[in-house]
Amino acid sequence: MAKPKSSYRCSSCQHTVAKWVGKCPDCGTWGSVDEVPILAAVGTARGIGAPRAAMLPSTPATPITQVDGKTNIALPTGVGELDRVLGGGIVPGSVVLLAGEPGVGKSTLLLEVVHQWARRAAGERALYVTGEESAGQVRLRADRTGAVHERVYLASESDLATVLGHVEQVGPTLVIVDSVQTMSATDVDGVIGGVTQVRAVTTALTSLAKASGIAVLLVGHVTKEGAVAGPRTLEHLVDVVLNFEGDRHSTLRMLRGIKNRFGASDEVGCFELHEDGIEGISDPSGLFLHNRANAVPGTAVAVTMDGKRPMLGEIQALTTPSQMPTPRRAVSGLDYNRVAMMLAVLESRAKKYFSKHEVYVSTVAGMRMTEPSADLAIAVALASTLETTAVQAGTIVIGEVGLTGEVRRVSNIGRRLAEAQRLGFTQAVVPLDHGPIPAGIKAIPVADLGEALRGAMPGF
Repeated sequence: MAKPKSSYRCSSCQHTVAKWVGKCPDCGTWGSVDEVPILAAVGTARGIGAPRAAMLPSTPATPITQVDGKTNIALPTGVGELDRVLGGGIVPGSVVLLAGEPGVGKSTLLLEVVHQWARRAAGERALYVTGEESAGQVRLRADRTGAVHERVYLASESDLATVLGHVEQVGPTLVIVDSVQTMSATDVDGVIGGVTQVRAVTTALTSLAKASGIAVLLVGHVTKEGAVAGPRTLEHLVDVVLNFEGDRHSTLRMLRGIKNRFGASDEVGCFELHEDGIEGISDPSGLFLHNRANAVPGTAVAVTMDGKRPMLGEIQALTTPSQMPTPRRAVSGLDYNRVAMMLAVLESRAKKYFSKHEVYVSTVAGMRMTEPSADLAIAVALASTLETTAVQAGTIVIGEVGLTGEVRRVSNIGRRLAEAQRLGFTQAVVPLDHGPIPAGIKAIPVADLGEALRGAMPGF
């Protein structure tokens, strides 16, 4: 009998090579090339060969009209911001991957999840498996955050077979594995945390979830570039991929959906991490605004869309005269290239010169604004500080600025203005084709940068 042919494929980029190599020649990943068999083609047409015998399936195919769609109803976790990102809650039998940098608060968040899950209904059990800490360490954190419940079970294990035994013994409806990179399968070659081990562990836990209906949440590490560590197939195996991010110098944490088979993948959840635990923030816009009695030159308020959530943020600018041939430019929380572009447009189209000034532009409370809708607010804040003229109180600025100085329309202006009106803003500088305007807020349509500066600062 002829030996079956094989090829070698990279688990990260799916590149195929004829023989095994230690480093993928396409993406450069080490240890990701595995042997895969080449299946013989099945032909039924003339000249290809006789067809193979058909194998009767154990379960016949079902018309889609007879499939029960109620089995995939999401169950709320009790953590509102997490449910928002998941699309209502966790679907039984689903696998969720939560990735984030060390120390960002992943374990604290999931400990709150199992606590709320155990409180959700009588008889519900949650199993928290930790491969990085001891059960005593997790208990200390639970005491500190108030997440102790008798139906929350802890297991400090890193062996996959033992973890499956704990699942069978406890009978939970929710399993947390912290983290998937610390788990090992004894029947699979490879180092712990390697490509082969991570893929085997994830595959086994995914099969467990689909066969038993147990919801599984996996904690994943990230690389220094911020991507999920491990093979790319890890993200394909799970149903939901979430990214938990935040600045070490701030208590604000953002939970972003990257992939979601049960709902939208562009939702964002906001949390605040403190020494007593973690709590969701249903209204994060107030964190990014500095409330003051009088208007101050050099500030402008913009509304950005983070996923489907509108959030208000304040942009502050400062200019000081400089004798240096190349004055300094410092930017925090914004795209440096877009700030540089706004400086060029202001000089060329509005005759506001910054060549002999140092320029500092920043957002409040560490908020990041990378959306083009903040262009107009950046330009207004820069012109305001240069001319020492404050933006009119209660005014927000929305719009993208082109290189010719025109103000372009941005998406979801209605939702942005509704959020601004809710927080007490009374007027908005918007592009000409702004669309419907919510009641209670006055729109100031502008066509170019000059009109925008005059609309935001009367008498400018």
